[in-house]
Amino acid sequence: MEYRRLGHSGLQVPALSFGAGTFGGSGPLFSHWGQSDAQEARRLVDICLDAGVTLFDTADVYSQGASEKVLGAAIRGRRDRVLVSTKTGLPVGDGPHDAGTGRARLLRAVDDALRRLGTDWIDLLQLHAFDAGTPVEEVLATLDTLVRAGKVRYVGVSNFAGWQLMKSLATADRHGWPRYVAQQVYYSLVGRDYEWELMPLGHDQGVAALVWSPLGWGRLTGRIRRGSPPPPGSRLHETAAFGPPVDDEHLYGVVDALDAVAGETGRTVPQVALNWLLRRPTVASVIIGARNETQLRDNLGAVGWALTAAQVARLDAASAVAAAYPYFPYRRQEGFARLSPPLV
Repeated sequence: MEYRRLGHSGLQVPALSFGAGTFGGSGPLFSHWGQSDAQEARRLVDICLDAGVTLFDTADVYSQGASEKVLGAAIRGRRDRVLVSTKTGLPVGDGPHDAGTGRARLLRAVDDALRRLGTDWIDLLQLHAFDAGTPVEEVLATLDTLVRAGKVRYVGVSNFAGWQLMKSLATADRHGWPRYVAQQVYYSLVGRDYEWELMPLGHDQGVAALVWSPLGWGRLTGRIRRGSPPPPGSRLHETAAFGPPVDDEHLYGVVDALDAVAGETGRTVPQVALNWLLRRPTVASVIIGARNETQLRDNLGAVGWALTAAQVARLDAASAVAAAYPYFPYRRQEGFARLSPPLV
């Protein structure tokens, strides 16, 4: 397994990490992701560790904390071998401090997560969404308190807009508070909006990407194709409303390209889609999920080989969409490359 530095930090993370949203699944969304109990989760963690996947990502909102509990049980006795990432900020109840990232919510959320995970520290704490009602200074000062207390080692964000992330970074720099080193983002061959603003920002500011839903909300598993209904057992009809929309013809064009490359490489469609992401600028780790051992082992096959430049170009072309304003005018100019640092 290849390890990569997480942004401008000393933390090394594996190119593939494991998303524990399938652990303890309950509710209208997470029950369709997976329902692994502690025994099943421990087996999946065993397979991950054998493959060098040491980063496990969860959140307090996943199945109302059950994901953190099951993950904690699955890593018990080997905490020093794993990295734990969790998120907070989305609503977990109806109380006045059950949502957002104000001081009271953050302090309690971290203590609750530590208890559920059965650990003394969180390797990476990510804010699950921007809290427009709380001053950025309050959020960052509280994170500083948590880092100094040893409860949190690194901080990051998820689902922030570019200006929200940049404002936070500037405020952290001004006060000497911990800087966000990661942003957990939606990015896939059928969802490339990350490239317009957040990728250049991450490149410039040293904020690495942890990619969630790399298979386009289940659309790039190789089971959905032109002219065919979703296969039996597909979760897409149950979960699609929770994710970003994708035009059907655009999806089928991407899948056609994936099929062709998969045939050339002898790899599966998901492996090709994941390998493409691993080559993208600023991506530190791609978060894979699995409801069972078969899915996990297939996803782990995305590493240890590389697409050719021609294959990458074919996938780039099939998945390209017009950039939104204000990005599209500059992308049409031949001299645009001279206006920005290279994304390498």
